[in-house]
Amino acid sequence: MDTNARGPGRPVEWALRSAEPTDVEAIAELRATVMRPDLERLGRFDEHRVRQRLRDAFAPQHTSVIVAAGAFAGCVAVRPAEDGRWLEHFYLDPGLQGRGIGSAVLRAVLSQADADGVPVRLNVLQGSAARRLYERHGFTVEAQDPVDVFMVRRPGAGAS
Repeated sequence: MDTNARGPGRPVEWALRSAEPTDVEAIAELRATVMRPDLERLGRFDEHRVRQRLRDAFAPQHTSVIVAAGAFAGCVAVRPAEDGRWLEHFYLDPGLQGRGIGSAVLRAVLSQADADGVPVRLNVLQGSAARRLYERHGFTVEAQDPVDVFMVRRPGAGAS
């Protein structure tokens, strides 16, 4: 999938490719970078654990790598769930955030789920700016605890 994302400045060319087992360390490092501010704010940042949790859960068969301007830019995983799909490990290089790539990737993932007629669930850390992105795309809060907000998007909800 090749497309453009628009944001401040000129459009950014991006594509998704299937993840390979060798992508795990780059993704683990990006996860640590992206999640650090929210985890620190919640008093839960652990330099080793933030990477190890990704390594332990990494499933290349359900993960796509985001390539922007020809370079590794992030990832998104969509795994089958009992009643739909579970979106996880959606990370984008901070230098590319705010340029429309995350929204474009999310639209691509959600259009497939809509075509299949299944809901998509995810969890986001309390207070994370990513929650606004998900809400703009039709996700609503299903449950929450002091650390996580669990969200769901029904097929066709909030198409943007």
